[in-house]
Amino acid sequence: MSAIVRTFACILLMACLPFTAAAQELLGAVVMHGKGGSPTRLVADLAKSLESRGILVANLEMPWSGKRDYDVSVEKGELEVEAALAGLRAKGAKKVFVIGHSQGGVFALHLAGRINADGFITIAPGGSTANRYFYERISDSFTRARELVAAGKGNEPAELYDFENARGNYAVKSTPAVYVTWFDPAGAMSQERAVKVVNPNVPVLWVGPTRDYAGLLKFSLPLYRDLPKNPQTRLYEPNADHRGAPTAAADEIARWMSDVAGSK
Repeated sequence: MSAIVRTFACILLMACLPFTAAAQELLGAVVMHGKGGSPTRLVADLAKSLESRGILVANLEMPWSGKRDYDVSVEKGELEVEAALAGLRAKGAKKVFVIGHSQGGVFALHLAGRINADGFITIAPGGSTANRYFYERISDSFTRARELVAAGKGNEPAELYDFENARGNYAVKSTPAVYVTWFDPAGAMSQERAVKVVNPNVPVLWVGPTRDYAGLLKFSLPLYRDLPKNPQTRLYEPNADHRGAPTAAADEIARWMSDVAGSK
Protein backbone atom coordinates (compact mmCIF):
# COMPACT_ATOMS: atom_id res chain seq x y z
CA MET A 1 0.00 0.00 0.00
CA SER A 2 1.44 3.37 -1.03
CA ALA A 3 1.95 6.20 1.44
CA ILE A 4 -0.79 8.22 -0.27
CA VAL A 5 -3.30 5.36 -0.03
CA ARG A 6 -2.39 4.74 3.64
CA THR A 7 -2.82 8.43 4.43
CA PHE A 8 -6.19 8.54 2.68
CA ALA A 9 -7.34 5.43 4.54
CA CYS A 10 -6.34 6.97 7.86
CA ILE A 11 -8.25 10.15 7.08
CA LEU A 12 -11.35 8.13 6.27
CA LEU A 13 -11.02 6.11 9.48
CA MET A 14 -10.57 9.24 11.60
CA ALA A 15 -13.58 10.83 9.93
CA CYS A 16 -15.78 7.84 10.68
CA LEU A 17 -14.79 7.21 14.28
CA PRO A 18 -16.00 10.51 15.75
CA PHE A 19 -19.36 10.11 14.02
CA THR A 20 -19.89 6.65 15.51
CA ALA A 21 -18.83 7.73 18.97
CA ALA A 22 -20.94 10.85 18.77
CA ALA A 23 -23.97 8.84 17.70
CA GLN A 24 -23.55 6.53 20.67
CA GLU A 25 -23.21 9.46 23.05
CA LEU A 26 -25.83 11.64 21.45
CA LEU A 27 -28.95 9.51 20.95
CA GLY A 28 -30.94 7.19 23.15
CA ALA A 29 -34.33 5.55 22.66
CA VAL A 30 -36.86 3.81 24.85
CA VAL A 31 -38.78 1.19 22.85
CA MET A 32 -42.23 -0.07 23.92
CA HIS A 33 -43.97 -3.11 22.43
CA GLY A 34 -47.67 -3.62 21.79
CA LYS A 35 -50.53 -5.29 23.67
CA GLY A 36 -49.66 -8.74 24.99
CA GLY A 37 -46.24 -8.50 23.36
CA SER A 38 -42.66 -8.42 24.59
CA PRO A 39 -39.30 -6.81 23.76
CA THR A 40 -38.26 -9.96 21.89
CA ARG A 41 -41.08 -10.00 19.38
CA LEU A 42 -42.35 -7.35 16.93
CA VAL A 43 -40.08 -4.52 18.12
CA ALA A 44 -36.93 -6.63 18.44
CA ASP A 45 -35.62 -5.91 14.92
CA LEU A 46 -36.27 -2.20 15.36
CA ALA A 47 -34.29 -2.15 18.61
CA LYS A 48 -31.40 -4.05 17.00
CA SER A 49 -31.42 -1.76 13.97
CA LEU A 50 -31.14 1.34 16.16
CA GLU A 51 -28.36 -0.24 18.23
CA SER A 52 -26.44 -1.09 15.05
CA ARG A 53 -26.35 2.64 14.33
CA GLY A 54 -24.76 3.40 17.69
CA ILE A 55 -28.00 4.50 19.34
CA LEU A 56 -28.45 3.55 23.00
CA VAL A 57 -31.65 1.53 23.40
CA ALA A 58 -33.79 0.54 26.38
CA ASN A 59 -36.21 -2.08 25.01
CA LEU A 60 -38.72 -2.34 27.85
CA GLU A 61 -41.22 -4.95 28.93
CA MET A 62 -44.28 -2.82 29.58
CA PRO A 63 -47.15 -3.39 32.06
CA TRP A 64 -49.40 -4.65 29.22
CA SER A 65 -47.03 -7.45 28.17
CA GLY A 66 -48.15 -11.06 28.00
CA LYS A 67 -46.28 -11.78 31.22
CA ARG A 68 -47.15 -8.68 33.24
CA ASP A 69 -50.91 -8.35 32.56
CA TYR A 70 -51.29 -4.78 33.88
CA ASP A 71 -49.41 -5.38 37.12
CA VAL A 72 -48.90 -1.66 37.85
CA SER A 73 -50.90 1.52 37.30
CA VAL A 74 -50.49 4.03 34.48
CA GLU A 75 -48.61 6.34 36.84
CA LYS A 76 -46.07 3.64 37.66
CA GLY A 77 -45.81 2.79 33.96
CA GLU A 78 -44.87 6.41 33.32
CA LEU A 79 -42.21 6.19 36.03
CA GLU A 80 -40.74 3.07 34.42
CA VAL A 81 -40.25 4.96 31.15
CA GLU A 82 -38.79 7.97 32.95
CA ALA A 83 -36.36 5.70 34.78
CA ALA A 84 -35.30 4.15 31.47
CA LEU A 85 -34.73 7.61 29.97
CA ALA A 86 -32.64 8.57 33.00
CA GLY A 87 -30.62 5.39 32.51
CA LEU A 88 -29.93 6.30 28.88
CA ARG A 89 -28.83 9.79 29.88
CA ALA A 90 -26.56 8.32 32.53
CA LYS A 91 -24.90 6.24 29.80
CA GLY A 92 -24.16 9.36 27.78
CA ALA A 93 -27.24 9.96 25.64
CA LYS A 94 -27.62 13.69 25.05
CA LYS A 95 -30.92 13.48 23.17
CA VAL A 96 -33.52 10.86 24.07
CA PHE A 97 -36.65 9.60 22.33
CA VAL A 98 -39.65 7.45 23.20
CA ILE A 99 -40.88 4.90 20.65
CA GLY A 100 -44.05 2.82 20.96
CA HIS A 101 -45.76 0.26 18.72
CA SER A 102 -49.53 -0.35 18.70
CA GLN A 103 -50.69 0.00 22.32
CA GLY A 104 -47.18 1.26 23.05
CA GLY A 105 -47.82 3.88 20.38
CA VAL A 106 -50.88 5.17 22.22
CA PHE A 107 -48.86 5.29 25.44
CA ALA A 108 -46.09 7.18 23.63
CA LEU A 109 -48.63 9.84 22.65
CA HIS A 110 -49.83 10.02 26.24
CA LEU A 111 -46.25 10.42 27.45
CA ALA A 112 -45.64 13.18 24.90
CA GLY A 113 -47.79 15.40 27.04
CA ARG A 114 -46.35 14.21 30.33
CA ILE A 115 -42.60 13.60 30.37
CA ASN A 116 -39.39 15.20 29.17
CA ALA A 117 -37.90 13.77 25.97
CA ASP A 118 -36.63 15.22 22.69
CA GLY A 119 -39.14 13.45 20.47
CA PHE A 120 -41.78 10.75 20.37
CA ILE A 121 -42.44 8.06 17.75
CA THR A 122 -45.80 6.33 17.52
CA ILE A 123 -45.94 3.27 15.26
CA ALA A 124 -49.38 2.04 14.12
CA PRO A 125 -51.00 3.23 17.38
CA GLY A 126 -53.93 1.06 18.43
CA GLY A 127 -55.97 -0.01 21.41
CA SER A 128 -57.46 3.38 22.25
CA THR A 129 -59.89 3.06 25.14
CA ALA A 130 -61.98 5.87 23.64
CA ASN A 131 -62.63 3.85 20.49
CA ARG A 132 -66.31 2.86 20.62
CA TYR A 133 -65.74 -0.60 19.13
CA PHE A 134 -63.06 -1.34 21.75
CA TYR A 135 -64.92 0.14 24.69
CA GLU A 136 -68.12 -1.79 23.93
CA ARG A 137 -66.17 -5.00 24.39
CA ILE A 138 -64.62 -4.13 27.75
CA SER A 139 -67.29 -1.80 29.18
CA ASP A 140 -68.86 -4.45 31.44
CA SER A 141 -65.45 -5.30 32.86
CA PHE A 142 -64.56 -1.64 33.34
CA THR A 143 -67.86 -0.92 35.10
CA ARG A 144 -67.34 -3.89 37.40
CA ALA A 145 -63.80 -2.76 38.21
CA ARG A 146 -65.03 0.70 39.16
CA GLU A 147 -67.72 -0.81 41.38
CA LEU A 148 -65.14 -2.96 43.15
CA VAL A 149 -62.91 0.07 43.72
CA ALA A 150 -65.86 1.99 45.17
CA ALA A 151 -66.63 -0.97 47.45
CA GLY A 152 -63.09 -0.90 48.86
CA LYS A 153 -61.99 -3.99 46.94
CA GLY A 154 -59.72 -2.25 44.48
CA ASN A 155 -56.60 -4.15 45.51
CA GLU A 156 -58.19 -7.61 45.44
CA PRO A 157 -57.58 -9.61 42.22
CA ALA A 158 -60.74 -9.97 40.15
CA GLU A 159 -61.82 -11.52 36.84
CA LEU A 160 -61.32 -8.65 34.41
CA TYR A 161 -61.00 -8.55 30.64
CA ASP A 162 -59.00 -6.98 27.84
CA PHE A 163 -59.81 -7.10 24.12
CA GLU A 164 -57.77 -7.56 20.96
CA ASN A 165 -59.09 -8.14 17.46
CA ALA A 166 -57.03 -11.28 16.92
CA ARG A 167 -58.01 -12.81 20.28
CA GLY A 168 -61.35 -11.32 21.23
CA ASN A 169 -61.96 -10.84 24.94
CA TYR A 170 -59.50 -12.49 27.30
CA ALA A 171 -58.91 -12.43 31.04
CA VAL A 172 -56.09 -10.39 32.57
CA LYS A 173 -54.56 -10.92 36.01
CA SER A 174 -54.92 -7.43 37.38
CA THR A 175 -56.58 -5.65 40.28
CA PRO A 176 -59.53 -3.28 39.82
CA ALA A 177 -57.60 -0.22 41.06
CA VAL A 178 -54.85 -0.77 38.49
CA TYR A 179 -57.21 -1.90 35.73
CA VAL A 180 -59.29 1.28 35.75
CA THR A 181 -56.19 3.44 35.19
CA TRP A 182 -55.52 1.64 31.89
CA PHE A 183 -59.08 1.17 30.61
CA ASP A 184 -60.75 4.49 31.42
CA PRO A 185 -62.22 5.70 28.10
CA ALA A 186 -61.28 9.27 29.04
CA GLY A 187 -57.94 8.32 30.58
CA ALA A 188 -54.32 7.82 29.61
CA MET A 189 -55.00 5.33 26.82
CA SER A 190 -57.55 7.47 25.02
CA GLN A 191 -55.71 8.26 21.82
CA GLU A 192 -58.24 10.94 20.96
CA ARG A 193 -57.41 12.76 24.20
CA ALA A 194 -53.66 12.14 24.02
CA VAL A 195 -53.07 13.70 20.60
CA LYS A 196 -54.63 16.97 21.74
CA VAL A 197 -52.43 17.36 24.82
CA VAL A 198 -49.07 16.51 23.26
CA ASN A 199 -46.47 19.12 24.21
CA PRO A 200 -46.37 21.41 21.14
CA ASN A 201 -42.67 22.05 21.71
CA VAL A 202 -41.84 18.37 21.15
CA PRO A 203 -42.01 16.75 17.69
CA VAL A 204 -43.78 13.49 16.88
CA LEU A 205 -43.03 10.98 14.13
CA TRP A 206 -46.28 9.22 13.29
CA VAL A 207 -45.76 5.91 11.49
CA GLY A 208 -48.96 4.86 9.72
CA PRO A 209 -48.40 1.65 7.74
CA THR A 210 -50.43 1.55 4.54
CA ARG A 211 -51.64 -2.00 5.20
CA ASP A 212 -52.62 -1.53 8.84
CA TYR A 213 -55.89 -2.93 10.20
CA ALA A 214 -58.87 -1.24 8.55
CA GLY A 215 -60.14 0.18 11.82
CA LEU A 216 -56.79 1.82 12.57
CA LEU A 217 -56.34 3.12 9.01
CA LYS A 218 -59.69 4.89 9.28
CA PHE A 219 -58.55 7.04 12.19
CA SER A 220 -54.80 7.30 11.63
CA LEU A 221 -54.67 10.40 9.42
CA PRO A 222 -57.43 12.35 11.23
CA LEU A 223 -55.73 11.73 14.58
CA TYR A 224 -52.34 12.69 13.19
CA ARG A 225 -53.85 15.98 12.03
CA ASP A 226 -55.07 16.63 15.60
CA LEU A 227 -51.49 16.83 16.87
CA PRO A 228 -50.28 20.29 17.90
CA LYS A 229 -48.31 21.97 15.13
CA ASN A 230 -44.56 21.48 15.28
CA PRO A 231 -42.20 22.04 12.33
CA GLN A 232 -40.50 18.67 12.87
CA THR A 233 -43.62 16.56 13.35
CA ARG A 234 -43.89 14.13 10.45
CA LEU A 235 -46.13 11.44 8.99
CA TYR A 236 -44.38 8.37 7.55
CA GLU A 237 -46.41 5.72 5.71
CA PRO A 238 -44.37 2.58 5.01
CA ASN A 239 -45.74 -0.19 2.82
CA ALA A 240 -46.26 -2.59 5.72
CA ASP A 241 -48.93 -4.23 7.84
CA HIS A 242 -49.50 -3.67 11.54
CA ARG A 243 -47.10 -6.34 12.74
CA GLY A 244 -44.34 -5.47 10.30
CA ALA A 245 -44.47 -1.70 10.83
CA PRO A 246 -41.66 -1.42 13.43
CA THR A 247 -39.15 -3.17 11.18
CA ALA A 248 -40.32 -1.36 8.04
CA ALA A 249 -39.95 2.03 9.71
CA ALA A 250 -36.54 1.45 11.33
CA ASP A 251 -34.48 3.41 8.79
CA GLU A 252 -36.87 6.37 8.80
CA ILE A 253 -37.04 6.41 12.60
CA ALA A 254 -33.24 6.56 12.87
CA ARG A 255 -33.09 9.29 10.21
CA TRP A 256 -35.79 11.38 11.90
CA MET A 257 -34.17 11.04 15.32
CA SER A 258 -30.86 12.19 13.87
CA ASP A 259 -32.51 15.17 12.17
CA VAL A 260 -34.32 16.22 15.34
CA ALA A 261 -31.19 15.81 17.47
CA GLY A 262 -29.10 17.78 15.01
CA SER A 263 -31.47 20.72 15.04
CA LYS A 264 -31.39 21.21 18.81
